Amino acid sequence: MHQFIKRHEKDIIGVLSGFDRIRFRGTIRWLGSVPGVMTFLWEIQVRLTEFTAWAKGLTQQIVEASERIAETAGRPMMYLYSSSASKEELALAIAKADNVTEGLVCVFKCVEQCQTFKVGPNAKTKKLELRQFQGKCSHYYFYMLHPRFGLLHLRLQTWLPFTIHVCMNGREWLARELRQRGIGFEQRDNCFVWIKNIATAQNLADQQLRTDWSGLLDDLRRLFHPVHDTMFGKQLMDIYWSADETEWATDVMFRSRAALGQVYPALVRHAMTAFGCKDVLKFLGRSPKIQYYRASDIAITLTTRPEGTCVRYRLNRNSIKMYDKQGTVLRIETTINDPRDMKVLRPREGHPAEIKTWQQLRKGVADLHRRAEVSQKSNERYLDALAAVHHEQPLGEMISDLCQPTKLNGRRVRALQPLSPDDNRLLLAVNRGEFAINGFRNRDLRSLLFGTAKVAAAELKRQGARTTRQLRMLRAHHLIRKVSKTHRYTLTPKGRLVINALLTSQQASPQQLAQLAA
Repeated sequence: MHQFIKRHEKDIIGVLSGFDRIRFRGTIRWLGSVPGVMTFLWEIQVRLTEFTAWAKGLTQQIVEASERIAETAGRPMMYLYSSSASKEELALAIAKADNVTEGLVCVFKCVEQCQTFKVGPNAKTKKLELRQFQGKCSHYYFYMLHPRFGLLHLRLQTWLPFTIHVCMNGREWLARELRQRGIGFEQRDNCFVWIKNIATAQNLADQQLRTDWSGLLDDLRRLFHPVHDTMFGKQLMDIYWSADETEWATDVMFRSRAALGQVYPALVRHAMTAFGCKDVLKFLGRSPKIQYYRASDIAITLTTRPEGTCVRYRLNRNSIKMYDKQGTVLRIETTINDPRDMKVLRPREGHPAEIKTWQQLRKGVADLHRRAEVSQKSNERYLDALAAVHHEQPLGEMISDLCQPTKLNGRRVRALQPLSPDDNRLLLAVNRGEFAINGFRNRDLRSLLFGTAKVAAAELKRQGARTTRQLRMLRAHHLIRKVSKTHRYTLTPKGRLVINALLTSQQASPQQLAQLAA
């Protein structure tokens, strides 16, 4: 990212990274599956023949409590006939009309799809069974202007398993904190186009990650779903909070519309023509082996929205996008809906005393800090790739020193030969997506350069020694650096710029290169 900022520093006010929209999900794990519900019914001694009446009784408690909350607060409760209506715009209009600046704004009720349960006969066993299915039920939306977080809402499902969703916006949260500290800023929609003290603003955005998310979300649940504490009798039903969807945005604030307008068309053109499926995988930190994915797993789209032109790269349910927001902000935003392909350094779940190892990244709020780190790295890799768009230094001049012998710790190191098959394969290997976050080791490269077939011990030792010499060569030319106290290496900013430029130039035709040189 620093390469891009340095390239355009005369036109940039500053950069701000942090949460944009966050949607949390609260679930009762015991009631999340058919076996779990069956176990709970056994605990409370409810037969399947009594299930429907029992579940309806819980639903009625939620309905009465929800309507009582709106009545007690003196706020309107409205039934929406269409679930596609913009509830946020309607809530803001009500708040403005009623001059509401804090507290509950309104309560909406509408019918929407949900996962729920029902009891039916099994034709084979001739017995009743509990089934989970996709159905529809009433949901309550509680919109409030929170003194700390601004506009947020809690969505409550009225049928089993009573799933809760809480949506808030990190930029609105940050705006409230800036006002409290008297820091001047200009905000349009949900982005900042100017902040008087960007360093302080970034520090406040970073502090959001140190929030007690479970405590915060439990407080909101008690506010709008108080019957949860009593509706199950003496059974203790804790809610498991997870981050269902997170949007992590890096906003590059330009000084004027003209400054961003001068560079953005070239960025869009480069993003659509120079980046392919392998680049999408690299940005999101995945293996660049296309054969692992179906055609529908990866998509690159270009759309024009009211807020700007958007280039979006999607990998399954995760994505990264770029768009010009409010005319002067270049926004890079990583959206994560499914973090299971990502890793976090932690003990195994349920074994807190064990040594930390790389485990699957969970949706739970306990791993939200790592999720933000992964998203930030994704944004930085994307901006690093865009830095080459307006790089005025000719490619030949950029790599001239790489094509000359150099020294490392007083010992001679050979020149890099980027167009030779061996060195080209080496550059492709160190630039792979799965190495973008955690780096790579000698053995990682060895399997890529020499294959995974079993060989004799002497040959394996020879391959390892040759890989060591190649790593030493890349270090001597300042393309990679060693991660302190590990056996891992990562690309340097120079390495990212040079390697991406070399690999991109190899994909261009002679005609394209001639046009660019003209």
